[in-house]
Amino acid sequence: MGKYILKRLLWMIVIVLGTAFIIFTILYFTPGDPAVVIAGGNASASDIALMRTKMGIDRPYPAQLGSYFYNTFIRMDFGNSWVYDKPVYQEMLVRLPRTILIGVSAMVLNLGLGLYLGIFAATHEGRWQDSLTMAIAMIFISCPDFWVALMMILLFSAKLGWLPSYGIGGPQYYVMPIICSALGGIAVNARQTRASMLGVFREDYITTARAKGQHEKMVVLKHMLPNALMPIITSIGAGFARIVAGSAVIESVFSVPGVGLYMLNAINMRDYPVVRACVLFFAVFTALVMLAVDLIYALIDPRIKAQYSGVKKRKAVKA
Repeated sequence: MGKYILKRLLWMIVIVLGTAFIIFTILYFTPGDPAVVIAGGNASASDIALMRTKMGIDRPYPAQLGSYFYNTFIRMDFGNSWVYDKPVYQEMLVRLPRTILIGVSAMVLNLGLGLYLGIFAATHEGRWQDSLTMAIAMIFISCPDFWVALMMILLFSAKLGWLPSYGIGGPQYYVMPIICSALGGIAVNARQTRASMLGVFREDYITTARAKGQHEKMVVLKHMLPNALMPIITSIGAGFARIVAGSAVIESVFSVPGVGLYMLNAINMRDYPVVRACVLFFAVFTALVMLAVDLIYALIDPRIKAQYSGVKKRKAVKA
């Protein structure tokens, strides 16, 4: 088990370092001069040159890349925002709770409703309840998040006046962003749960449990669901990472000042330290979620742990 965890941690480090290298390289070779944007349209050539020196972009690519990796991964310093001249990590810490609140709340809805609808559809296979549930799920999978967000604003804010359409405040400001973030994941999770449940629906141990006279709910919850969990866990983990990493769209539509909107504004203003820090945060978050999924796999399925313990035993026998 320890070797399994170590291997996953090493892969996570490689992914994070690779992401940092790729995003830095893309931003470095992006056409245009960030100093011109930051200095303003009326800045003289000398002002722009001074701005480039202050921003640290007057050096060659290898020097900038080395400084970036040293500051980020050795000193844990993400630098200052070029636009606001404030430490990036402080600005992110202010915005992070809103992004996490929306992401975790959406994930709770995703987990609860997705599992319920998937189990409901699987236990009504071939009936109208199954067809209707899967048809609605396919509709929400096909609809982009920003379109669903705009439709919700038109209905619940503009027409009915039930909920505020933008900004932050009380709990009512988070209702639509949370629901909008969760809908696509609920649909995906429902379809995955249904497929996984049907995969074990006609196994011999399910038939045996029914033959013993167990109630259908006990058969579903005690025998079917635990054996169908592996693909469902993958879907849930990937959905959680997608919700948080894709927060820029939802936060932009509803004007929620979270990390996603912070990154989007930084892209428009060529504030590269902010962009790099936000992308790195999303990469680390996604890697941690998938690491957690892998560890849950190892806890649920003994075959994964046996892969590594079996290797050790074979080596010991050969010795």
